Amino acid sequence: MKSQEIRNTFLEFFKSKSHTVVPSAPMVIKDDPTLMFTNAGMNQFKEFFLGNSVPKHTRVTDSQKCLRVSGKHNDLEEVGMDTYHHTMFEMLGNWSFGDYFKKEAIHWAWELLTEVFKIDEKNLYVSVFEGTDDKDNLPLDEEALALWKEIVPEERIIYGNKKDNFWEMGDQGPCGPCSEIHIDIRSEEEKSKVPGRELVNADHPQVVEIWNLVFIQFNRKANGALEELPAKHIDTGMGFERLSMVLQGKQSNYDTDVFTPLIREIETITKKEYGVSEKTDVAIRVISDHVRAVAFSIADGQLPSNTGAGYVIRRILRRAIRYGFTFLDIKEPFIYKLAETLSNQMGDAFPELKSQKNLCENVIREEEQSFLRTLDQGLIRLENIIEESKDGKVSGKKAFELYDTFGFPIDLTALILRERGYDLDQEEFEAELKQQKDRSRAATQITAGDWQELTSVEEEAFIGYDELSADVKIARYRKVETKKQGELFQIVLNKTPFYPEGGGQVGDKGYLEAKNGDVVYITDTKKENNLIVHFAKNLPENPEKEFKAVVDAKQRARTAANHSATHLLHQALRRILGDHVEQKGSMVHSGYLRFDFSHFGKVTAEEIEEVENFVNTRIKEQINLEEQRNIAYQEAIDQGAIALFGEKYGDSVRAVKFGESMELCGGTHVQNTGDIWYFKITSESAVASGIRRIEAITGDAVKDYFSEQTKVLKEIKGSLKNSKDPVKAINNLQDENAELKKQVEALLKDKAKNLKGEIKSEITQVNGVNYLAKKVDLDAGGIKDLAFQLGDELDDLFLIFGTEQNGKALLSCYISKSLAADKDLHAGKIVKDLGKYIQGGGGGQPFFATAGGKKPEGINEALQQAKTFLE
Repeated sequence: MKSQEIRNTFLEFFKSKSHTVVPSAPMVIKDDPTLMFTNAGMNQFKEFFLGNSVPKHTRVTDSQKCLRVSGKHNDLEEVGMDTYHHTMFEMLGNWSFGDYFKKEAIHWAWELLTEVFKIDEKNLYVSVFEGTDDKDNLPLDEEALALWKEIVPEERIIYGNKKDNFWEMGDQGPCGPCSEIHIDIRSEEEKSKVPGRELVNADHPQVVEIWNLVFIQFNRKANGALEELPAKHIDTGMGFERLSMVLQGKQSNYDTDVFTPLIREIETITKKEYGVSEKTDVAIRVISDHVRAVAFSIADGQLPSNTGAGYVIRRILRRAIRYGFTFLDIKEPFIYKLAETLSNQMGDAFPELKSQKNLCENVIREEEQSFLRTLDQGLIRLENIIEESKDGKVSGKKAFELYDTFGFPIDLTALILRERGYDLDQEEFEAELKQQKDRSRAATQITAGDWQELTSVEEEAFIGYDELSADVKIARYRKVETKKQGELFQIVLNKTPFYPEGGGQVGDKGYLEAKNGDVVYITDTKKENNLIVHFAKNLPENPEKEFKAVVDAKQRARTAANHSATHLLHQALRRILGDHVEQKGSMVHSGYLRFDFSHFGKVTAEEIEEVENFVNTRIKEQINLEEQRNIAYQEAIDQGAIALFGEKYGDSVRAVKFGESMELCGGTHVQNTGDIWYFKITSESAVASGIRRIEAITGDAVKDYFSEQTKVLKEIKGSLKNSKDPVKAINNLQDENAELKKQVEALLKDKAKNLKGEIKSEITQVNGVNYLAKKVDLDAGGIKDLAFQLGDELDDLFLIFGTEQNGKALLSCYISKSLAADKDLHAGKIVKDLGKYIQGGGGGQPFFATAGGKKPEGINEALQQAKTFLE
């Protein structure tokens, strides 16, 4: 079976069992602060397991794109080394929310595998949870065991421990025992030697788990205790790539048609053959896996960056580039070319790959170019580190700095050192890495207590589109502790006017006030697993009382103005630059807005002015807000609404319209465009290849901006003696300055010429070398000119010049090229060493280099030490 057919067969099977087929959620998670990426099929259904929402369908099935590269599920370093680990993978799943339980899940799984997919049941093993005698004191899963005994011989049932057969969402939350289904695809000869059951969960590449049936029946509390859930759920996950391997009769996931189109394209581009060399094979597997993870992430709205989820994506891509650089000998961008193959292969199942193909190509190509430059620079830095090593062992601390600061891969460092006969102090490197990880973990660590339920609420109502205050009750609360903010409380209300952070818009601030005057300030509002969570430093004296919830109206009004302006900006960009413009991200604060969009080049000053005029015309027209709440998604699209990049939409949506601008949006907006007052772009820049960023302000911020500009203009006119035409006056000053600069340069050249004769007379011989170390009164350019003039006239010349300019020190070193080679001298290393006397540093080429420092009084000492390099 082709992979496309396998996926469809799975979904159609569960559709026949009354399951609703739902689309994959984006791989990049935007509304769950506990996760960066979807790492399991259940992520998009967490709110149902937690009881925070009532599902529309109690039985669903899907193929969910997942990414596992960080945290508990970290497969990155194993990817490519074996045949079955991946970063990005598809998880086929079927789900029951309080509907069927173990009997149906087990029987249907067996029916699909053995009757529909025709897998020989003699090759299948199943596991059940054996129970524990620890603090949980959980019994053997007798129900699952009895069900499996009806289906398979007992010798193919394995009793699994808590690590393998008890699934938990996290330190807290829904959990339960599970049954795994494993398959043995070894040859008959190998099976006769060692029974498959002995290789289950032993990391054997041909005895692998393909399906996990999780029976969610408990809730893990903050203190570690387990309690029975009132409604029990089914959560299953089957690895699509592994299933394809089994059904296509392969011994490796990479030999299936999930990967072979990519591998063939890599072979064509690199002229390397897969299946010949282990090192080459690993590299090709790494690249074919990683390009999927990177392309899907970009298509879902996550660009590579230096922080958070973006850093994870950059790290995956750089690992792929590194393998191509080292083992496929490719020194130029090529991975971006695979985006088209991936789009052709998987674009029907995941249309975002087709719609965002050009973006994926542009971003990946630019990242490749950037990292290849980093590798070149890193190789030079590594060369310096090697030369400084005196005992054949390279400092792990310096290798870590190369890795952490400059992004140079540690495995490449280790490889080069081995080839050169050097050892890396791995222990020191690991210690530095651990310290960094500990710091990072401590900075983001959150300890959360159990929710304290006060009022039963089926689903918290958001009333903030219409109200900025309301009488409310606290439905639940819990205490959390973070390294950054210390002790906080998270509060959930029965209804709320507070907008939770989402869609690029920041969360509301405000306060809760009791009738007795007790006030609790809300510092932020976020959404987590469909709960609107209000953050506060403290709890009210009596949380069970009724409160008045009040949103900070000024901040809300400014934020709403900025959010509405992003819609008008989007419309303006599409009108002026073209329909290729798509929103790629936004950030809406009360003080400013940021808008990322696709465009192939810099937006010109004339285009920026056009965009500003377009938006301000819409503001001047005082267009009323038109919104449709709970409109069917497809109906809104048919009406012309724009669905935003990388967002997950439900069956019903909210459409926001200002004249011809219509977008799907859950944010807060002004009632009339006139409320924005004025729109002003403050900057335009590049984010990535094909992605531009505009930052802008509205309302009060524009007033402050104009006031500041007026003040600056007044000061400029004052400095120009209140010239009636300050622009003309400044141009005259620039012309005068340019003329004076020419005169100064001419004078300095004359000064250097006159100085040359004096300096030549001071040059002495040291060990057969023409040598001089002297403090001179010239600028950096003059010193360089003088040094090279002397170098043209004298052989075997070694010069060190020092000068002081604007309270800073400068050292320059010139060495004749032949002398540098014969005596193994390096000007860059010399000035770097002398730089310590002026509290600075520098570097350069073997024959000329400079160092700058903040201690001019150290120049003389540096000059005195210069002779030691010739002694």
